Amino acid sequence: MLEHVYKRVAMSKVLHATYIATCDEEIQNAAQGFGAPVIMTADTHERASDRVAEAVAGTDADLIVMVQGDEPMTHPEMIDAAVAPFQSDPQLGCVNLVKTIECKAEFLDPNTIKVVMNRKGDAIYMSRQPIPTAPPSNAQEFFHPAAHKQVCIIPFRRETLADFARLPSTPLEQLESVDMLRLLEHGYRIKMVETQFSTQAVDTQADLEKVARLMMADPLLASY
Repeated sequence: MLEHVYKRVAMSKVLHATYIATCDEEIQNAAQGFGAPVIMTADTHERASDRVAEAVAGTDADLIVMVQGDEPMTHPEMIDAAVAPFQSDPQLGCVNLVKTIECKAEFLDPNTIKVVMNRKGDAIYMSRQPIPTAPPSNAQEFFHPAAHKQVCIIPFRRETLADFARLPSTPLEQLESVDMLRLLEHGYRIKMVETQFSTQAVDTQADLEKVARLMMADPLLASY
């Protein structure tokens, strides 16, 4: 899966380079085995964003796109779309992709990070709990137009990522175990960009089996 995600990310037209950041020698060896450049980091990071901040400290990149290694359904066009808002807004520091939640199981799954947004499309809050509360419904099919999930394709402006690493961890960040709450609690703006691509992070064996079925149905996901 690591190789698949790496090669899918590297297909993006807006990226100049793609690296794997890890503290694990087994992951390092696997990545080097398929030709991916690796940046080794400390093994003390609780948040992926802190790890990425350390990894890029020695580079001169203006924009850094963090893609979680458990997002095998990543399309390169998703990365292109996530980066696009920076071109028109020089004050923007961070963007997250967001996707409508289409089934009740995903809405209730604590591995799915739910997002509520304001009318400008900026994040108000993120939680592993089902927010906003779904209205009672007797319908057999799940329908909740305000239910959205975070997709872990997250570009940062360099200064914002550096700020993230310097800022103290926050109570809600720790409670929810969600990186982006550190920025929100410190008053930073996070722009949410909706994607129409179906996504499925792999947190369990059942997720892996589901992704395998979805990839078989979508030839584009199996290609590099």
